[in-house]
Amino acid sequence: MPLFWRIFLLNALVLIAATALLLGPVTVSTPVLLTEAAVLTVGLAAMLVANALLLRVGLAPLQRLTRAMTTIDLLRPGQRPAVGGQGEVAELITTFNTMVDRLEEERATSSARVLSAQEAERRRVAQELHDEVGQTLTAVLLELERVAGQAPPGLREEVRQVQETTRAGLDEVRRIARRLRPGVLDELGLASALKSLATDFGGPCLSVRHRLDADLPPLGREAELVLYRVAQEGLTNVARHARARHAQIVLRRTGTGVELCVRDDGHGTGDAAEGAGIRGMRERALLVGAGLSMVPGPGGGTEVRLSVPVPTPVHDPDRNGRS
Repeated sequence: MPLFWRIFLLNALVLIAATALLLGPVTVSTPVLLTEAAVLTVGLAAMLVANALLLRVGLAPLQRLTRAMTTIDLLRPGQRPAVGGQGEVAELITTFNTMVDRLEEERATSSARVLSAQEAERRRVAQELHDEVGQTLTAVLLELERVAGQAPPGLREEVRQVQETTRAGLDEVRRIARRLRPGVLDELGLASALKSLATDFGGPCLSVRHRLDADLPPLGREAELVLYRVAQEGLTNVARHARARHAQIVLRRTGTGVELCVRDDGHGTGDAAEGAGIRGMRERALLVGAGLSMVPGPGGGTEVRLSVPVPTPVHDPDRNGRS
């Protein structure tokens, strides 16, 4: 029955009961007697309580839907209000769930296009840094070596200092290019890329260790890139915001796939809102159907966990057992 008619009939029953009470054996004298006032008060209270209870039961699914609408997050898929009620209420909740499904699918598709374009732009910038800026700085470095060999003793030390500054700038350009385009990921695989990442972020103020399982299941190119980028963003947050002394990258095999953990011993995130970096990690996780969570670390700090599912290969007895 539609919601309009249910509420209408409910209120109609209350009014009919009130009319029957007045037209029945109950009479009202002038002045009103105490017993008559008591009967009318009890009857009115009973009708109000019944009306409130029935409306509460009928509108409870709408209240659950309202709470779901205020808390749902497209970057945390799977949150759906349970379908309850009857008529338009159940249809409204079902329509809302269908709309959220469509929005999640559209966001995942648009995020995939944006991240794909971002990766292509990173490759282009990294290539230009390597080919243009890197080669230019290399030529400057060679020219400075030639000048240092011909310079008088008074200027030779200054030329050497400029040479060291140029060499440091060339190393920084190469480091930026490696972060923009993880060539080691394509050439040597995920484990070597994560080890290189730990080396790049390690330094006098931050020690980065790694523990990587050797028997990882086969991962696709997209899954490896997501794991690498999440580890990179996690270490970037540690280096910039955590004030940590130690960090660790852990990549292990699970029953359903692989799990990446980036943990540190810093001061944690507290009540700070999620920034663009964390939301970017969540969007990357959605591309491969992975789950991302941030929890307090076992020894303080923060732990970022990325669980990537790996499809189980189907065993075909006919293909394996027949020649």
